[in-house]
Amino acid sequence: MIVLKLGGSVVTEKDRPETLDGEALGRAADAIAAAIDGGLEDLVVVHGGGSFGHHNASEHGVSTTEGTRDATAVLDIHGAMKTLNQFVLGRLLERDVQALPVHPFSAAARDDEGELDLPTRQIETMLAEGFVPVLHGDVIAHAGAGATVVSGDELVADLARTLEADRVGLCSTVPGVLDEEDAVIDRIDEFDAVAAVLGASDATDVTGGMAGKVRTLLALEAEAAIFGLEALEPFLEGENPGTTID
Repeated sequence: MIVLKLGGSVVTEKDRPETLDGEALGRAADAIAAAIDGGLEDLVVVHGGGSFGHHNASEHGVSTTEGTRDATAVLDIHGAMKTLNQFVLGRLLERDVQALPVHPFSAAARDDEGELDLPTRQIETMLAEGFVPVLHGDVIAHAGAGATVVSGDELVADLARTLEADRVGLCSTVPGVLDEEDAVIDRIDEFDAVAAVLGASDATDVTGGMAGKVRTLLALEAEAAIFGLEALEPFLEGENPGTTID
């Protein structure tokens, strides 16, 4: 069982609102299709918001902590993410990957303490029936705050725990976690060892920076990795590219 995140900056052109990076998405879909053809069975894909979700969330002032009770704002953000999700599904289906969407807006919620509740029975059933569930960063109902953003990283961590994933992969625009000289750190097993390189501010964590990703992955039982697009196929084949976090 693998939970894989395709970063929003990988599959979109993040500096241009609602612009797909079709070439990169095609390469990612090729790697996923090759792995499934090679025998990979249980795979859950999560993709980030990139220039689709982040642009619309910023326009409406909505984040993981700041909510809205404006239905139009919620629909703008969710609609943009559904559009991006359709692009991802389309590329996978073109390669005969049996991908199906799971929209967090319709499935998940936060309680008044901000804890995520994402039921996974539908995901487990999809996997058992041979499908590839594809989730995405989204807006979700949040008790006491209207609706807030749930990030792809948060979904990945929650799914990895609930589904008892064996491996977790974050496909990024960088080849791994980088040190002071921009060399890839092979393995991280404690945060303090890399805190000075990553920066450990709360602000970095809230915005989904590398520090937040590493902290989240260290808390998981499953072995995790952060790697670039060129290493996606080796990762899915069982190799350990980029930075291993365990």
